[in-house]
Order: sequence, then structure tokens, then C-alpha cells
Amino acid sequence: MPATAGRQRPCAGEARPAEGPAPETPASAAGPHPARTAPAGDNGTVTWPDAPESSGSPEAPGSPEAPGSPEAPGSPEAPGSPGLAGLAGLAGLRPRLPSPVQEVVDERFERHGVRLVLKRDDLIHPELIGNKWRKLAPSLAAAEGRTVVTFGGAYSNHLRATAAAGRLLGLRTVGVVRGHELRDRPLNGSLARCAADGMRLHFVERSVYRRKTEPGTLAAVLRDAGAGEDAYVVPEGGSNALAVRGCRALGEELAGVADVAAVACGTGGTLAGMAAGLAPGARALGVPVLKGGFLHREVEALQTAAFGGPAGDWSLDDRFHFGGYARTTPELDAFAADFEDRHGVPVERVYVAKLLYGLVALAEERAFRRGSTVAAVVTGRPFPEVPGP
Repeated sequence: MPATAGRQRPCAGEARPAEGPAPETPASAAGPHPARTAPAGDNGTVTWPDAPESSGSPEAPGSPEAPGSPEAPGSPEAPGSPGLAGLAGLAGLRPRLPSPVQEVVDERFERHGVRLVLKRDDLIHPELIGNKWRKLAPSLAAAEGRTVVTFGGAYSNHLRATAAAGRLLGLRTVGVVRGHELRDRPLNGSLARCAADGMRLHFVERSVYRRKTEPGTLAAVLRDAGAGEDAYVVPEGGSNALAVRGCRALGEELAGVADVAAVACGTGGTLAGMAAGLAPGARALGVPVLKGGFLHREVEALQTAAFGGPAGDWSLDDRFHFGGYARTTPELDAFAADFEDRHGVPVERVYVAKLLYGLVALAEERAFRRGSTVAAVVTGRPFPEVPGP
């Protein structure tokens, strides 16, 4: 099993920085259901479990309830918070759950007796990309129509998903963006999409952003952003106790499918929830996309908030961040392009490429036992614009 803090794998080429959020974050049969398939590249199929389209009700596979939980100021405990029945049934918010499982034939795994499958969370919803549905939907339900305020960097997928959800649901959204110096610059493609979806953007100094969880700083930010006294605050990356409970369904969907379920991590919420839902004997692996080695304690804290303590068997391998958030190298770019060519699957560079690269490296290190199945969670897909320096 990879260590929580392994040696740093050397990366070829110069790392390319980009403005991005600081943390934000089997066989082809998917469980016991019969399945229907659709083409997905040259060597595999996407397998959709033969389950009804989710209406967002708590009973639908992968559609979590939204129990109240204590959150940051502005997100009080919401006893009796509604489930998702009235939320996801609205126009535009109809997730396709459980997400499909795609088996890929890759000799880099096969020669070690390991099977690789992709858990295609990138196909859940066209605008709430990847794991953003699982993380955001419970908080959107708990907001009960109030203004939703959240945080992110200039290329935050989380901000984009929140803005899209606000447009689809008719909710007012405010995005607090790290970097006051960006206020007078032209919006990049990601923030322009947020604004087009109706999100009010509020730029803050980086020093203020670092203190955003302090009650006094948060109150001042909410006031300056014109969010209103009853605004519902969703933390950066969407990772709160509600999100972690929502992501537990991801692990449940992989029960009986994977021996190891792996996901790229920003703020750790998806890993924290997924690990709790896996079958006994299966383990979860997180590949952080930020450097610093801080994520272990964050995942522990999220599980404590969501479940009262540790849940599931999970670990982190910090070797594959390639220099930090939204940084890449020619080596990683070449790897991602090669994976796309091999399997016909678009590879998102900020998270998914680093996950897949790490899994290939771990297979070569014989970190997975022969005969085991590794599931890589595809949490997003490429956006048209690529973060630049």
C-alpha cells in the first residue's frame, strides 16, 4: 500500500504554474444490476447500471439525503433539511446515477495481473461536472432557496458548478475569488462562465482569503459581497459534512466492483465520503493534486464531522502533484495525451491526469496485488480553456 508520505517522484520538465483554487477537493458490471452499454473508445464500453433515472429522491442510487450538520458561520445546522426530491427534479438538475463503469484494457496494468476500470462520474451531469453533483446537491438542498456563497480560485471547477446550479435552480449565488488584483482584469474563461450563469463575483486579497474561515473575517467578506444576513455558506471545494455524506454513495456504487478505489484530491471531501461507502476489505486511495502533505488531517476532520470519527480504509500518496495545483509538465501532458489515444477517454489535466499517472506508477511498483481490480474515479472532463501561467 502506498505510504501517506512517500518519496517525491521526479518530474521531467519545468512545472507550469496556474492560478487555481487552493483546496477546493472491476468488471464492467456495476454492482448487482443488469446493465446496458454504450460505445466508449476503441477498447471498452461504458456500463450503465440498469437503474431508473434518478429524480433526486433519497431512495435513488447515489442520491444522498441532505441531513443538517453544523457548518461554518452562515451555514447553520438545518434540522429537517429537505432531501433532494424537490431539488433535482427541477429543470436541468437531473443526474444520471449511478454513474457508469468503463473497463479499459491497459497492458501497463494487465502485465501485473491488475484490472483497471474507470468510474465515469464525469458523465453524471453536463454542467455539475463529475463529483460536483455529489458534493453540491446536499448543500443546495439545505440552502432552501437562500443565497449561496462559496469560495475558489480563478479556475475553480467548484465555482463553475455552483454558478451553473444557481442558474438551473433560480438561486442567487456569490463567488468569493482569491486574488483582489484580478478585479480589474478581464475575466478568464472560467470566471466569465460563472458571471454568465449569474454568479456575483467578489474578489478579495489573498491574505483575507487565507483567513476566510475565521468568524470575523467571514462576516466582513459576506457583508462586503452583499450576500445578505441569511446567506448559506458552502466552503471552498464544497467539502463539508453534507458533501462527505453525499460522496459516500460513490463508495457504495463501487462495492463489489473494486478492490481499490482511487480518486484525485483537492480538499479531500470525495475521498472522505467514498472510503466510508466501500465494501469491507476494499480500500480507498487518494492522490493529492496540491503539495504540502496537509490533506491527511483534513480528511480525518471531514470524516469526524460527517460520521463522528474515522470511516473506511483509506490512504494518500503525495508523490504525484507535479509541483502543485494546476501545475503540469511535458511528461504529464504526454502521458495524458497517450491515455486519450489508447482509450478514447478525454483526460482532464488538473486532477484526473495526475490520478491516472499515479496509478500507472503504482502498478509498476506492484502496489496492487495480482487479481485485484482498481477503479479510477473520473471526477471531471477537460474544459475548453487550459489554465495558463
